[in-house]
Amino acid sequence: MNLGYCCINLTLKPEGVSTNRGMIKRTFQEKGVAWAGELALANLNDLLKVLHWNVENGIKIFRMSSSLFPWMSEYDFTDLPNYSSILSKLQEIGDYVKEHDLRVGFHPGQYCVLPSPSPNVVDNAIDDLEKHAKILDLMGLPRTYRYSLNIHVGGSYGDKQKTMERFIESYHRLSDSVKSRLVVENDDKASQYSVLDLHEGLHKKIGIPITFDFFHHLFCTGGLSQDEAANLAASTWPDGIRPLAHFSSSKKLNEDHSVIERSHADYIYDQIPDIGSMFDIELEAKSKELALFEYINNLRHERN
Repeated sequence: MNLGYCCINLTLKPEGVSTNRGMIKRTFQEKGVAWAGELALANLNDLLKVLHWNVENGIKIFRMSSSLFPWMSEYDFTDLPNYSSILSKLQEIGDYVKEHDLRVGFHPGQYCVLPSPSPNVVDNAIDDLEKHAKILDLMGLPRTYRYSLNIHVGGSYGDKQKTMERFIESYHRLSDSVKSRLVVENDDKASQYSVLDLHEGLHKKIGIPITFDFFHHLFCTGGLSQDEAANLAASTWPDGIRPLAHFSSSKKLNEDHSVIERSHADYIYDQIPDIGSMFDIELEAKSKELALFEYINNLRHERN
């Protein structure tokens, strides 16, 4: 079973290592693209440090932060005064990823909504995805689902079927760079999208793979058991690419009873089921790599 974590390395954080340096809008307006480029280069330098640390510790799966380039919706990468240095660093990162057979990707945020009824929101979502895909292209990473852009449909707007039809309309506006990496994830609300919804409404029509989120499935089953949903999601991935999954535990049940049921815990309290062995799994735990190590150590202790 291949396990990874997401975006932040807490072990390196005390050393000042960060891949999500940013700034508020006012600062961006004052300092502009020059400062954005400096922050981006610092983020990329530290991303390479994190990947080195991951390799040293046997971790081959890592979700990169979508904040590598602050305010990237407001400029083209080539507008950055230090673009040549940034390009060189991106190529170095890509070479390292390929050399060590790492799996990296992105999970653009909640405002990346392809089926929105608002044309402006859709345009912004497309731009966001194109920028994420461009980063992977500049790294020199192949255009495959191994280096994925993972998103949610992003709302049902009272009619899931029509919303998925709008998703498909927007999908056809995307470049090959995005299409070749875009995957969609099941939701954690009964009113939204189960694995079955995504399979019937999207995968069958445009071939998009489905990332299986074990925790989300508890709240939106689509009438399928966990194993049935996991197998169905895994079947959507092409040969030669291990399916991607997310795993987390309930914060409400294990750490803080005052939060909503869908909140992710800091650590992993549930054992990943046997069916998880077919996936590359990103642990969505707030304690990041610390949660990964604790899970592995607990599993070893139980087996001994």
